Amino acid sequence: MVSSFGTKILIIGFLSTMTCFVALATDNNPLQDFCVADANSPVLVNGLVCKDPKVVTENDFFTSGLNVAGDTSSNKVGSNVTTVNVATIPGLNTLGISLVRIDFAPWGINAPHTHPRATEILTVIKGTLRVGFVTSNPQNRHITKVLNEGDVFVFPEGLIHYQQNIGHDNAVVIAALSSQNPGVITIANAVFGANPDISSDILAKAFQLNKNTVQQLQARF
Repeated sequence: MVSSFGTKILIIGFLSTMTCFVALATDNNPLQDFCVADANSPVLVNGLVCKDPKVVTENDFFTSGLNVAGDTSSNKVGSNVTTVNVATIPGLNTLGISLVRIDFAPWGINAPHTHPRATEILTVIKGTLRVGFVTSNPQNRHITKVLNEGDVFVFPEGLIHYQQNIGHDNAVVIAALSSQNPGVITIANAVFGANPDISSDILAKAFQLNKNTVQQLQARF
């Protein structure tokens, strides 16, 4: 039989272990006012090395041009993403936030994709969009809504999501993401445009297609 003292020790040990797991599962909070990224440092860390605060200037926290519409005619999906992340504003390093402007041609889409490191919150500046995301297996529930100017929608971290302009005029949205470098995986590009190719046998079985169709899709990416 475990003594009362022994039981307390086990509980304390368990709680300490769980605290360590929680601490490892979240980003560390900044330990200084800022950590402006030093893009020229050869040191490799999870994130970017801090620049000497003494040489930091106001331009490390600034960018411009988000008022300029992106070119939606240069791709087949009819959208353009202008990214503001730590590569654009070095002062975002360690702050866990970034921003995008997305321009849409009429009926253009931001193809199904995921952000492996960020939740996204989006607001419509101009136009009308259909947006949605799909929950994880096994439900794969499709949650979708039509948004108008001023509407706000959230895409949870890691879930496949998309946007489509359903109007006859251009549309614009602004979205914030909960990472200085959220990453993006566009599903069609990743699956059919992998380098080197994913075996057509695998994709044929996964998508219930014949190999010729898979190979034709791979040739498009």
